[in-house]
This record gives sequence, structure tokens and C-alpha cells, in this order.
Amino acid sequence: MYSRFCLLSLLLGCLIQLSLCSDTAVSVQGEQDHEQGNTTAKGRSGESRNKSSKAFPVVTVDFAHVRSPFVVALWILLASVLKLGFHFFPKLSSVVPESCLLVCVGLIVGGLLKTVGETPPILRADVFFFYLLPPIILDAGYFLPVRPFTENLGTILCFAVIGTLWNAAFVGVGLYAVCQIKGSGLEKITLLPNLLFGSIISAVDPVAVLAVFEEIHINELLHILVFGESLLNDAVTVVLYHLLEEYSYAPHIGAKEVILGILSFFVVALGGIFVGVFYGIIAAFTSRFTSRLRVIEPLFVFLYSYMAYLCSEIFHLSGIMALIACGVVMRPYVEANISHKSHTTIKYFLKMWSSVSETLIFIFLGVSTLAGEHHWDWIFISCTLIFCLIGRILGVLGLTFILNKFRIVKLTPKDQFIISYGGLRGAIAFSLGYLLNEKFPRILFLTAIITIIFFTVFVQGMTIRPLVELLAVKKKQDSRRSINEEIHTQFLDHLLTGIEDVCGHYGHHHWKDKLNRFNKKYIKKCLITGERSKEPQLIAFYHKMEMKNAIEMVASGGLPKFPSSVSMQTPRRRSTLSERLLPTLTKEREEEVRKILRENLQKTRQRV
Repeated sequence: MYSRFCLLSLLLGCLIQLSLCSDTAVSVQGEQDHEQGNTTAKGRSGESRNKSSKAFPVVTVDFAHVRSPFVVALWILLASVLKLGFHFFPKLSSVVPESCLLVCVGLIVGGLLKTVGETPPILRADVFFFYLLPPIILDAGYFLPVRPFTENLGTILCFAVIGTLWNAAFVGVGLYAVCQIKGSGLEKITLLPNLLFGSIISAVDPVAVLAVFEEIHINELLHILVFGESLLNDAVTVVLYHLLEEYSYAPHIGAKEVILGILSFFVVALGGIFVGVFYGIIAAFTSRFTSRLRVIEPLFVFLYSYMAYLCSEIFHLSGIMALIACGVVMRPYVEANISHKSHTTIKYFLKMWSSVSETLIFIFLGVSTLAGEHHWDWIFISCTLIFCLIGRILGVLGLTFILNKFRIVKLTPKDQFIISYGGLRGAIAFSLGYLLNEKFPRILFLTAIITIIFFTVFVQGMTIRPLVELLAVKKKQDSRRSINEEIHTQFLDHLLTGIEDVCGHYGHHHWKDKLNRFNKKYIKKCLITGERSKEPQLIAFYHKMEMKNAIEMVASGGLPKFPSSVSMQTPRRRSTLSERLLPTLTKEREEEVRKILRENLQKTRQRV
């Protein structure tokens, strides 16, 4: 069949070529022959061309053919130029956050589009959740500071789960009480829509938090607490949103529905983490075999992460949790397998991608504000703002009062104020509001959501920097820790693990050591290629830090002014120092120490 098709194609080509090369004029015989002659005359020579045919188009305009990609490229170019232009005015950017300036630009662009008669584009929920949000979350998850995040995981979970539930309930019940006031005009809004609105507006937005907190350079503890809360409360928000939406269609709500709703929270959160871990392991395993084709190494990182996000959204799981888990799991193994050029490509491409997405989100927030319909109700919107502020403050103060009883590093009143004041709302609430159906007062809810977003971004975002300076809150240190500090930090971790073993205490250092041993014995051998998996941990870490410092030194163009402290230490110097720090023990004293260790040292296998 294929050979026949090729033969027919060859014959047809020969016939067309002969017809084009022929100089014989074809006479017009009837109306049918005339139409056929007009069709074939376009490819003939000038002598046989019809005089009434159009001239050959030299320049044509077909904007509809490239409208969609042209508009997308133009928006990205506009966002990048504006972001670049803001950095040429340091005085303006030091007073007004970049997110506020971008929203103002969006308002101006939306006003100009409406003035010329064009319909401003609206930030659709699918565009936001599928294209703009994933780069920002992947950048945050891939470069997440794992150590401070895990050390404060309990506090972050309390703020993300209990705090979000409290805020949603406080706002929803408070607004329902306001709606029951006669003469307010809101009597038709029942408890369920108010709770759904409270769940939407209570979520702290990671995009807004990143945009503001990175500019004020807040200390690492407060940054990881607020940013970690904004990442993990996505699971609570998604569960509450879908749960209350399903409840609105149910004829009655009983104990069974409540139990299933609680169960769905664990399914959404843990399911998203499981999907992210699964794709992170696959990405790490794939990076074992890319040594012969280094150019596609960054592609696997992006594609596997995006697939984890999409697979989570298929089953209505937490896509943000999946991206965070995927980035955290695959990073140590992928970086051990890929080249340094691929690592640099991943780093800067993620930063660029997330920066452009963040810029587009804030611009579209301003444009969409003028594009959509609004229903302004002073009572509802003002009460929403008051309840959001009061609920946030009460939730942080109550949870901190309990958490400080278990924390070693207490959260001071200044820290509590910054955590309360840093609960910014953003595009996640805006996009979830657009997903509401007509069964709810959608336009009123959207107007209230936009008002809260503008208040948190403009008022709180612009005043948080002077408040941090006024309260003298500790800021982030720009200087990085040296190799000596990093190695001594790991040494202290091993020392604390040994102390826990001696005391027979199951602390987090003990479980961290267990996880590291399992990782070194089994997982690294499967996911890391070559001899790197067999390299001792301390030596591997030292090589990594040496390479990191060397790359930074070459990039900055500087050379070390002093030789390394390791090269300056001669064997004689080291022996003298060790004799000074380690005093000699007598045989009686040594035997006494051994006896104490034999009697008190507990082995892990003997524990119950």
C-alpha cells in the first residue's frame, strides 16, 4: 500500500511539472474548464496568467495567525522590562515594595485597555494554577533551607493547620453573625457560603510572602515560619474549599460527612507528599544515566517536578506539597550526579522562571481588578477586613503561648507581631474566588477578596519594613558560613546524637542519624552513580564546600589573600595542639572512665 502511494505521488509530481513547463496555451471550453484554468493558472508563466488575477503579495499582515504567542511574549517582555526598570530607582523600591509597583502597573495597563475599547484579560484560575504558580513553588521547594525547616516543622505545622482552621472558622462565623443582622441586606448568605469564603481568604499566600519578605531581609527564623506556613496551608485550603463546596450540594450534613472531610485532609496532604517523593526518586534515578548527555539534565528536573504537580491535581491532591516534596527529595541526589554547568543552569533558570511568573501574577492582579465586575458592600467588606486582622492576631498569640512551652528558642513579642503582620493574601485566594459557581454570591466575594489582597499587599507590605526597623527586629545575615563552621556544625550534630545514645533518649538527632545511615547504606547506592556514593560523608561535604567556595571566588574575580588554614598546619603544629587540648590520663583514671561507660552506655538494640 505504501509503495502504491509513493508511485502515485511520483506520477502526480511529474504531471504537474510537465504542465508547468509546457508553453502551449490552454483554451477555455465552458464554465467548468474556465474555473479549472483559473485554479491552475497561479503556477504558470506570465504568458498564460490571467490578467485579472491579483499581484504577487510582497508584504502581508496576518496578526490573527500569531496573536496568542505574540500577546504572551509581549506580556513577558513587559514584565521583565518593568522589573528591570524598578532596580534603577533604589529610593522608590526601598519605600514601596516591588509587588505594589507591579499591581499599580497592572491597574494602569487595564485602564488603558478599557479606554481604547479593548477587553482587559482576566487572570484565569487554570492559567494561574497550571502555568504561573508551579515555577514559584518549585524554586522555593528546590532551594528550601532544609535544616531550619525541619527544626521548626512542628511550629510551622501548627500555624499552617490549626492557625488556618481557626482563621477560616473565625472569619466565617463572624461574617455569618453579621449577615443575620436585619437591614444589612445580607440575610440570604447562610453559614456554609460564609465558611467557604473564610477558607478562601484565610490562606497565607506564598507568592506575596516571598515578594515582601525577601526585600526586607528578615531573619531566617521568622522567614521560615511565615513562608513555611504559606506553603503548607495549601493542603488545608484545598481540603476546606472542596469539602465545603461538596457540602453545599448535600441535602444534609451528618457525622459521616464530617469524618470523611477530616479523612480527606490527610489524603490530600499526605497524598501530595507521596506523589512528590515518588517523582523525586525517579528524577534522582534518571540522573544516574545522563553522564553521556549532559545537556538534558536540567530538563529532567523541570519535567519530573511538573509531572508531580499535574498528577497531584488529577486526584485533587495538594500540588504545592507535591512540588515541595519533589524538590527536597531529588536535590541532593541530582546535584551529586549532574555536572556543575547543569547545576548552574537549573539554579538560574528556576530563579528567572519564578521571577517572571511572580511579576506576571501581580500585573494580572491589577489588570483583572479593572476587568471584572464588582459588588461593593461596605458592611461585608469592612467586617471581612476586621475579622481577618483580629483572627490572625488571636491565632498567632494563642498558638505561640502554647508553642513557647515546648520550644528551646522562644518566640518573642516582636516575633509574634511580625508573624501576625506578615500574613499576606494574594493570587491563590483570587483564583479560588473565580472558581466559585453562581450558587454563591461570587461577585461580592471577589470584591471582598480583591480588597483584602490590596490591603495586605499595599498597607502591610509597605509598612512592614519601617516596623521591622522601628522594633529593631534581627535581620538576615548576608555573610555565608565558612567551611570550618559548617564542619563544626556537623560535628556537633554527631556529638548530640552520641549524647542521646548515652542517655537512652529518642530525640530528633537520634532519628536524623538513623535516617542518614539508611540513606548512606541503601538509597545513595541506588540513586548516586560512580564512586560518589561510597565517599565518606565528611569528605564529600568538604569537597562540596571547597568547590562551592572556589566557584564563588572565581565568579567574584577575587583571589585568596591568605593561604588556607589547612595548608598552614604542619604535622608538628597539629601534634602540639592535640597534646595541649587532650591531656594524658593515668591508667587508673582510664579504667574508671571505661567502667562508667560500660555501666551506663545503652545500645540501641537493647532499648524498648
